[in-house]
Amino acid sequence: MSEGDYLVRQLADRDWDVVVELEHDAYAADGLSEGREALMSRAVASPTTCFVLERDGAVCGYLLSLPYPLLQCPDLSRVEETVFTSENLHVHDVVIAKELRSQNLAEVLMVEFRSKADELGYQSLSMVAVRGSEILARLLGFRSNREVALPASYGRRAVYMSMPLH
Repeated sequence: MSEGDYLVRQLADRDWDVVVELEHDAYAADGLSEGREALMSRAVASPTTCFVLERDGAVCGYLLSLPYPLLQCPDLSRVEETVFTSENLHVHDVVIAKELRSQNLAEVLMVEFRSKADELGYQSLSMVAVRGSEILARLLGFRSNREVALPASYGRRAVYMSMPLH
């Protein structure tokens, strides 16, 4: 499916070098970068719910998600070892290439993702907002769940957020 010149498609093995680079560029300066092994473990847990944003054959963004119990989240400092069965789909990470971040492409990717999650029968979405992304998440319909204690790996300003799909 596409939005203008952009295509949202399922993440493929050939995309990992770019995904790892995008993730590192987005989070390393804040100490939030997970590295290849941890990132890949999230996708292995649910390959059908991980996507890339592509333009002219080049990956310029990605979204990793996996079923996870509501009000819980993965620890960034660990490889994902458990594959959960859950009606909640946790948006683990959304990254857009730095030079394209002013074009609302995260919203394009999230709208497409939300539709896919609904088609797959999920009842809710969750995420951990870091580095001020809580504002965008609110605009997309997520609400804060500040009572949820987060792993230290997310940093001090992280906020757990969720939303029903129906």
